[in-house]
Amino acid sequence: MRSLLLLLTSLSVSLAAMEPLVFISAFASGDKAGIHAFRFDSQSGVLQPLHRTTDIQNPFFLAVSPDQRFLYAINAEKFGGAEDELVAAYALEGRSGQLKRLNQQSARGTASCYVDVDATGKTVMVANYASGSVASLPVKPDGSLGEAVSFMQHSGSGADPQRQKGPNAHSIVVSPDNRFALSADLGIDKILVYQLDAATAKLTPNEAQPFAKMQPGSGPRHITFHPNGSHVYVINELANTVTCFDYADASGSLTERQTISTLPTGFSGKSYTADLKITPDGKFLYGTNRGHDSIASYRIGDDGSLTLLSIDPSLGKGPQNLLITPDGQWLLCANMPGNNVVVFRIDATNGKIVANGSPIEMPMPSCMRWVK
Repeated sequence: MRSLLLLLTSLSVSLAAMEPLVFISAFASGDKAGIHAFRFDSQSGVLQPLHRTTDIQNPFFLAVSPDQRFLYAINAEKFGGAEDELVAAYALEGRSGQLKRLNQQSARGTASCYVDVDATGKTVMVANYASGSVASLPVKPDGSLGEAVSFMQHSGSGADPQRQKGPNAHSIVVSPDNRFALSADLGIDKILVYQLDAATAKLTPNEAQPFAKMQPGSGPRHITFHPNGSHVYVINELANTVTCFDYADASGSLTERQTISTLPTGFSGKSYTADLKITPDGKFLYGTNRGHDSIASYRIGDDGSLTLLSIDPSLGKGPQNLLITPDGQWLLCANMPGNNVVVFRIDATNGKIVANGSPIEMPMPSCMRWVK
């Protein structure tokens, strides 16, 4: 009997270790700062706390390498201060949720707010909001970062005299074929397109189309590609809209197809969008409203256009970031000022989301990343 119990215990531990991890950054300083690791039960949708990495401050955004061995995070002693922020590199220690610091390098800008890794795992890119720039850093064989090899300073202004006095790079996202990187700049209403040389980690302005101009006052924030690679979606913070572009992967060019609101008709309060994600099957898109504190759900048509399905409460203040699991069954929402994370179940037939259990309390959740 004792041997059987030991075998069952060992089997239970082994199965638990096979379950995926979710890393969630706590955008705070001091004792509340850190990167929280959770184990995710794909059957029940339950997040189980595992570990908190504390040697980091204001880790606003995270990225995980394609081989799932390394994690990169913003490290900001004084977020948006006079000094450049840092990008920290960590190695995942097995599937324990623990992270080992490798090194850190300058982000070449301030209020760094987005990090992405290319498909080869050899390039890390960062967007700097306050200074309005993007940079690329090479990844060494051990996962650590080299100094930035590309730096692109954006320029210009936008229609909103309060929010668009100058450039504010809010994201940089690699294309599915790994040949281009798109950066949404909230301050100048542009999607800037860069060619990526993955072998050297260098960015250069795209010759065919260096940028796509958004509607004045849009304030583009985050970008996501449709799984088929033919469409790009941009969520616009100031206008509270989502814009769909047709994407020509041969040239990296964007052609606007549609812009649709994220808010209910007649809403007159203050609200600003934050993040958007698409289900792996390419059928549904979700975007967050901070102020209205909701998640807008859309059906994606065959031509990439969006049809609003519903606008549901995010069950927390200021929904900042979304994560959809690779099986498309679950949507996680990080309500940053609401200090919680909510797990929603996705109905695969109609895209409807339903809260699963009670919110998970944690300080200032700002970014979530999946490790299989």
